[in-house]
This record gives sequence, C-alpha cells and structure tokens, in this order.
Amino acid sequence: MRLNHKRLGLLLLAILLIASSWLGIVSARSGLAVRSFQQDDIPLLYVAPQQAKATPGVLVAHGFAGSKQLMLGYAHVLAHAGYATLLWDFDGHGANPTRLQRHELQQNLDVALQALLKQPEVDPNRLALLGHSMGSGIVMTAGIRDPDRFAATIAVSPTGADVTPQAPRNLQLQAGSGEGGFVANAQRLLAQAGGANTNLATGQGRELVVVPGVEHITILFSDGSHQAALRWLDATFGTRHRSQYVDRRMAWYGIHLLGWLIGLAAIAPLLPRSEALGRKSTPLQRWAGLVSAPFAAVAGLVLLSQKFDLQDLGGVQVGGAVGVWFLIAGLTWLGVLARLPRPTLRSVGLGVALFGLLWVAFGAMAQVVWLQWWLIPIRLKLWLPLTIACFPWFLASGIVQQNIGGGKRVLWWLGQSLVLVGGFVLTLSFLPQLGFMFLLLPLFPPLMGILSFVAGCLNQAWVSAIGSALFFGWLLAAGFPLSA
Repeated sequence: MRLNHKRLGLLLLAILLIASSWLGIVSARSGLAVRSFQQDDIPLLYVAPQQAKATPGVLVAHGFAGSKQLMLGYAHVLAHAGYATLLWDFDGHGANPTRLQRHELQQNLDVALQALLKQPEVDPNRLALLGHSMGSGIVMTAGIRDPDRFAATIAVSPTGADVTPQAPRNLQLQAGSGEGGFVANAQRLLAQAGGANTNLATGQGRELVVVPGVEHITILFSDGSHQAALRWLDATFGTRHRSQYVDRRMAWYGIHLLGWLIGLAAIAPLLPRSEALGRKSTPLQRWAGLVSAPFAAVAGLVLLSQKFDLQDLGGVQVGGAVGVWFLIAGLTWLGVLARLPRPTLRSVGLGVALFGLLWVAFGAMAQVVWLQWWLIPIRLKLWLPLTIACFPWFLASGIVQQNIGGGKRVLWWLGQSLVLVGGFVLTLSFLPQLGFMFLLLPLFPPLMGILSFVAGCLNQAWVSAIGSALFFGWLLAAGFPLSA
C-alpha cells in the first residue's frame, strides 16, 4: 500500500502537532531560570525568574509515587509570578536511587532547604512550603518544627500532622471536590489548627480551599489550585504580581501524544502483515475470559499475601503486586481463549519498534512536564520483569481485537476499562494494604484507550502485545517507589 494523499495529509498534520507542542513547552519556560543538580545524592530541580534578586523561595514536595516533575505546574506558576521554587525526588521516587525509608523523608526536605538557600536569587528570610499528599505531611511537619523559618505552608490533598493554632504559620489546606476522604481530613486539620483565620500578619492565617471538579491527581494540574497557592503566598509576603501565566503544559503534552498517534494511523497500513490468525475464538470465550480474569487475579494475590509482603514485592512498592495481578489475569484470559497466533521474527521486531514509538510519544515530553520518564539503573532492572508480567494481558487483548470494526473496538475498550477498575476495587476490598492501587483507577480508561487505538491501527496481536507490554512495564517501573 502506498502513502496516498490522505495519509500524507495525516502525516503532515502529525508533524505539525508535534512541532507546535514542543514550541508550547519551550515558551512556557520563557523568562525562567531552570537548573537541575544533585546534593547528597538527591535529584533537585530549581525554577525561578531570570535575573531575580532577593525573591521569596518555596520548597515544593511531591506525594507518594510522584516525582519533582509532577509538581512542575506549581513551580511554573509561582516562578512566573516572581517566586524561586525548588523541587526534589524523595528517597525511592523518580530519579532518587535510595530506597524509601519514610522516617528519613524529613531529612530529604532539609537537604532541599540547604540547596534552596544557596541559590543567589533567594531571600533566605522569606521562605514557604508547598506539598501534595505524602509531601503535605512532610511540609506541615517542617513548618511546625521550625515556624520562624517558614512564613507559609500550603498542604494540597493533606494527610496528617500535629498542627496547632500557632504552627505552622499561615496554613492553607487544599483538596479536590472529588477526593472524598481528603476533604474530610482537611476539614479536621482546619479545626485542629484553630479554624479559618484571615490574620496572616501574625502567622495565624488559616484557610481551606476545595477545588471543584478535580481528584487526587488532577488537582496537581488545576489552575484553581495553582492560583489559590499563589494568592496565599502573595498575601503572606505582601507582594503584588501581575503574572498572566496559566500552566497549559499538560494540554501541549496531550497535543504531542495526539500527533504521534495520528502519525501511527497514517503509516500503519504500510506495515506488512506478518501473523497467521489461526483458529478464531468464540465471542463467549472472549468475554468469559475477560470477566473471569480479575477474579482469578484477586484470588491469586490473596493466596500470595499469606507468604509474601505484597507491598514490597519485587523491590518496588505496590507496583510488583500490580504486575502479578496482570500476570494472573492475563494468563486466565489466554487460557479461556485457548488459542495463540503464531509469532514471527518480523512481528517481534515490529513490536519493539512500536514500543519505541510509544516511548517517545508518551515519555519524551513527560520528562519535562509530569513524569520522571528516564529510568535510573535500579529501575531499569525492574522493567523487563514487569513487562513479562503484563505481556499475557496485552496478548489476550490483542487477540480479541484482531479484525473487528471500530464500534466493537470501543466496546472492548470499555469492557477492559470496567474490568480493570472493578478488579482493582475488588482487590483492595481483600487487600487494603495495597491502597495506593486506588489512585491508579482514573488512569486505566485513557491508557487502555490509547493501547486499543494502537491495536486497531496495527491489527496484529503479537506486535501490539509486545509494544504495549514493554510500554506498560516501563510505566510501572517509572512510577512506583523503590521499597526498602
């Protein structure tokens, strides 16, 4: 098949979208000084206005399974408004190779503080703290421990700390309207801290902001959350900034990903078909396999929990258990299908090439927008085991989606999304120690949608399975904390 005018047009559109998205990301950094460095083996990222002098400094702490990249929305908004910000990877997170020891996380913040104080743009007498989830507890504790050092503390999706009406100074609590328990926890902390108070001059300012329409992850990309933090800091330091910056980097990231997917759709028909379909499974087998898979996975994890600590399975917190869940569920689905297309060297090669495309499409920009995508050596060792664990699921998914129309493909995407969400909810009802799995649930529909689109473009089970498993394994290796 030749590259006709329609496909050439799609390819040109893809190139235009990718190029424009990178221009958008570069322009978001215009006027900012951005420096990456390490101190005491902790990766640090400094974002501040260019040529700033004696500007307030803000330490920005991520949550569990996060990274410094995940908090860049706050850093960009604050830096464009005149603040110097410092972000870092806690032990076991992102590019930090030290395995997670929760009692040492406060020391990570102390290292970040010393690094912030060394930056020439920072006024050491005007400092503040901002943290999300796990990081919120760390920054509140730091503000309580040293109230004279930090003029304000902002706790986003707050966990817990021994707050009082006096400490930390000028406490703002934020929670998304879709976070449920975090809203209730924020209300409890506000009452414990003395209730709402507008007297920031004495350090007793107290406020709860419920950000509408967001949950535990999307609050980090919410302009409402960013602007509430900026307003609180401006009120604390008595400054007036006229920044019009709104952080739209995630929108540019979405355009970048869309461009690559359109490019794949343009070139996929040119690729050779290299798989023999073999005997076709029945619709009953396909759906029965999908529906039974999560029950088998839950039962398998419950049995494994009798002998193994699932939280630290494979040297990565929760991520190892997620991999085992996909392994058991995928093998169950394949067993019910009772058929496999024959792989070829060409399909293996195309599968690896597909992973390369997904790696660039999803991760190249993620590294500077929201996710530590480059794997440090200790994480790279986790990649292939996690890939192997995920492979049966994506092979079964590829088989059932071969040679079907767009409407049925949407149905399979919905089916997989519902089964994954429901299966993980069922898992947590039996294994509450894996509670962080709950935060993954909103990610499954878009991820499965992207991978279903890829499977539809290629229509080759082994190619889509190899590429998808390598990609999903990389995502798990990148995202979860290293266990002790």
